Amino acid sequence: MPQPLQLKARWPSDPRRSAGLLGLVLLIATLSSDLLVPNSLLTPPLLLAAGISALVCRWGVPRLRALKLGQVIRTEGPQAHQSKAGTPTMGGLLVVPVGVLVGGLISPEDPRLLGLAALTLAAMAIGAIDDWSSLTKRTNTGLSPRGKLLLQAAAAGGFLIWAGAAGWLGGAEAGDVALPLGWVLPLGLLIWPLGLFVLLAESNATNLTDGLDGLAAGCGAIVFSGLGLQLMLRGNEGDPVLAGFCAAMAGCWLGFLAFNHNPARVFMGDTGSLAMGAALAGVGLLGNSLWPLLLMGGVFLAESLSVILQVWVFKATKNPTTGQGRRLFRMAPLHHHFELGGMNEVAVVNRFWLVSLLLVVLGLLLLLP
Repeated sequence: MPQPLQLKARWPSDPRRSAGLLGLVLLIATLSSDLLVPNSLLTPPLLLAAGISALVCRWGVPRLRALKLGQVIRTEGPQAHQSKAGTPTMGGLLVVPVGVLVGGLISPEDPRLLGLAALTLAAMAIGAIDDWSSLTKRTNTGLSPRGKLLLQAAAAGGFLIWAGAAGWLGGAEAGDVALPLGWVLPLGLLIWPLGLFVLLAESNATNLTDGLDGLAAGCGAIVFSGLGLQLMLRGNEGDPVLAGFCAAMAGCWLGFLAFNHNPARVFMGDTGSLAMGAALAGVGLLGNSLWPLLLMGGVFLAESLSVILQVWVFKATKNPTTGQGRRLFRMAPLHHHFELGGMNEVAVVNRFWLVSLLLVVLGLLLLLP
């Protein structure tokens, strides 16, 4: 018993301090880019979106509580989470429009930002319908999985048609996908099914990651910052418009994190998590940055794969008599596996943030000649 207690004592236990440190790291990264990289202007949208988001949350969280928009916690989850029941949810309504608006001000004449805004807000609306359905039913199940997927596919399809007609998909040649070390994968028309898959997969991956206080918001801020940095560092004067949009989205989640760190005063809900994933995927497609998104968003990928593998292993080993099967993880998504292994929630979140930061650094190093 004494040894585990000592280990817990050595792990940083102040979530506010951790959130502040994360914000400082991302601020230093964007400042360095602005000072060293031509055309880079990431810090102003990051700070502006973070400041406005924090102010909107300060005003809006009590309103969400007054409207009795309290989260319903699923009974099959970790029992320690039952104390979070009643925490205001649908916080994405407060901050996603801030990120979209500040990002749109980077270059109002660039039509790509209008497409990204439409995609992000459509995903937010789908998440809001799902959250509202859960709240009115007083269960943790809102829209049916099929219904939600169909709505997401419709939004993704509309975005892809718009982007494809404008010639925004792929690199110099339509359908080309950039890979590390200067390689290019010429997909041609296959970019369409790939784009649909990426949009659906990323939205649901960020949704699955939103299970611990500050986890999805922190990882989202990190990945948006990483995508923005790589868009400026990859040569040919970068893409300051999409990079600035990424910085604004990173800022809105940093502002939200001030109210979402443990113990959370507000949850983003599907309203926020679906919008986060859609925006990330949209930037990856428009910025020809699918492999950086895959690598830098490795935590989102791992969370999604953990659920897929858990279900597959359980079904593959299911005993027809007892109806029981083996489980690869103690509980999926992956963050619950570590929780049930004895790691406290704050430690899990901090380590997942650290992994995301390391993956961003690795993605940026792969840009070097």
